Amino acid sequence: MKITAITAWQVDLPLREGRYAWSNDNAVAVFDATVVAVETDAGITGYAECTPLGSAYLPAYARGVRAGLAELGPKLIGCDPTDLTALNRRMDAALRGHPYVKAPVDIACWDILGKVAGVPVFKLLGGAAQDDVALYRAISQDTPQRMADSVARYRAEGYRTFQLKVGGAADDDIARIAACRAELAGGEVLDADANTGWTLHEAARVVAAVASLDVYIEQPCPSYRECLSIRRRTARPFVLDEVITGADILMQAIAEDAMDVVNLKISKVGGLTKARLLRDLCVEAGIAMIVEDTWGGDIVTATIAHLAQSTPAEFCFAATDFNSYGTKRIAEGAPQRAEGRMTAPPGAGLGIAPIEAELGSPVLRIGADGVRS
Repeated sequence: MKITAITAWQVDLPLREGRYAWSNDNAVAVFDATVVAVETDAGITGYAECTPLGSAYLPAYARGVRAGLAELGPKLIGCDPTDLTALNRRMDAALRGHPYVKAPVDIACWDILGKVAGVPVFKLLGGAAQDDVALYRAISQDTPQRMADSVARYRAEGYRTFQLKVGGAADDDIARIAACRAELAGGEVLDADANTGWTLHEAARVVAAVASLDVYIEQPCPSYRECLSIRRRTARPFVLDEVITGADILMQAIAEDAMDVVNLKISKVGGLTKARLLRDLCVEAGIAMIVEDTWGGDIVTATIAHLAQSTPAEFCFAATDFNSYGTKRIAEGAPQRAEGRMTAPPGAGLGIAPIEAELGSPVLRIGADGVRS
């Protein structure tokens, strides 16, 4: 089997809440998604989606996905999409870095592999390790009271784990954490995610101020060194996200006891092939994971569900149902939240089918005859 063409669509994903805000005054109202199709000479097509969280979150941006595909795609025509290790080595040799560009190609090829094998992707990733997956809800940065009100609202929808977007002024964040912690009931979990937004001294103040509260501290500072320093100053359970970009830094972080939980974003590490490797390293080391991505709609949510459902429950801290945050459906068969949980689609591959009317016209097509946009 050989790749014959790669097609991309640009799709806007408006937010149901109207606006999503996180550290350093960053906010997005409409996400820019790229849907990718990898076509083969066997008549089997795989689909994927990549949606960066703006351009100020990671070294990634929405138009960069499509520009990167135009650069990388011609070098993949003729490759076997079911030889995933060889395909990833080819992508890494053809384009240095830019894992978010490679991720949708890799994921679409997993979709193809599942369709060829006639099984869901979660079977290929290790099998169903749990019947369904617990979800968390991200709470957009706002005043302490409004964030506490959001916790109460989303609890009514079945969520029991809440990721609180902090990373602002230390005094404000201390108040946000305290207000939301006071709102929680027994058995509910609060994760204060600074998204790299604190300086070292601000992070030190916050973790000292919340020392008596039951709260996880996530990615307080921009660098691994700074985060490790804060990790050593607090007894609160600790999550690393943005700095865990591959197996090398993950193994270092495990060796240095730098975290209790890893936020494993699929496109950040380059797709399901590399995410599975990091997942398995975490399980072996006893590190729990938030299984998710930078953002997305139905296809991203399905991809998350497959990786999460193949992860043992005791190591799957939570996953994310991004398609419930938006107003637009772009694929049939995608997971739908039920009482704060979701299940991976049971069909072959990712188990989804893009809704063509929602995708519109392609913005990029790569084939043996070159690139057209």
